[in-house]
Amino acid sequence: MSRKPDYGIDAPNVIRNLLLASVACVVLALAFPKPTIAHVTFILNPSLFYSAAWFAVPAILMLVYAKVGKFRHRDRMLAKVSWTGAETVLDVGAGRGLLLIGAARRLTTGRATGIDIWNTEDLSGNSPQALLQNIAIEGVESKTEVKSEDARQMSFPDGSFDVVLSNLCLHNIYQQEGRVRACREIARVLKPGGVAVISDYKHVQEYADQLTQAGLAVELFPLDWTGSFPPLRILKGRKAA
Repeated sequence: MSRKPDYGIDAPNVIRNLLLASVACVVLALAFPKPTIAHVTFILNPSLFYSAAWFAVPAILMLVYAKVGKFRHRDRMLAKVSWTGAETVLDVGAGRGLLLIGAARRLTTGRATGIDIWNTEDLSGNSPQALLQNIAIEGVESKTEVKSEDARQMSFPDGSFDVVLSNLCLHNIYQQEGRVRACREIARVLKPGGVAVISDYKHVQEYADQLTQAGLAVELFPLDWTGSFPPLRILKGRKAA
């Protein structure tokens, strides 16, 4: 039986903590004496029961995104590029390769490069080995390259790429100064006339401001409330030719 690629679970620690909090609320609701209102005894402590649901629902929605929604979101991002097949592509924060491989499959003579520092807090099983395994399973080895690099300081020369992609990466740079540097690096390595497509659930306006200052014409798309959780927003920037 042929192997299937595994693109992992996004923010696994967040999902785990939300589910543990939900279970703890249910346990407390069962353990504590039930309050009464007008001589009616509740089966569960209502406030704790609602708290359990408040923790469980986002965890479930995040799991749905990790298993289903992110494939739709990847295609939504890639559709912002008018592909010819000859592009040089950079995926900033490649992780286990969902976006990188999706781009590589659209290439003929082009080549896609993925960079990351592979933090396991951001994605379950996050490692260059997992990425290379998915690349092999998807059959795009000849069109891809993988490098361990920080988005804030890339080794590529100016104007190296026709397309730069990034999804749910830049917010993991916690200091604003670092995110500014990453945006400037994205603008620097983009060729004249090239396109950057970035998606995230926060700081997107900040990225737009930085890319605009770097000379890109930026377009912001609405939040995706139906296919991603947290809702993601896409930014498309084009560098002047």
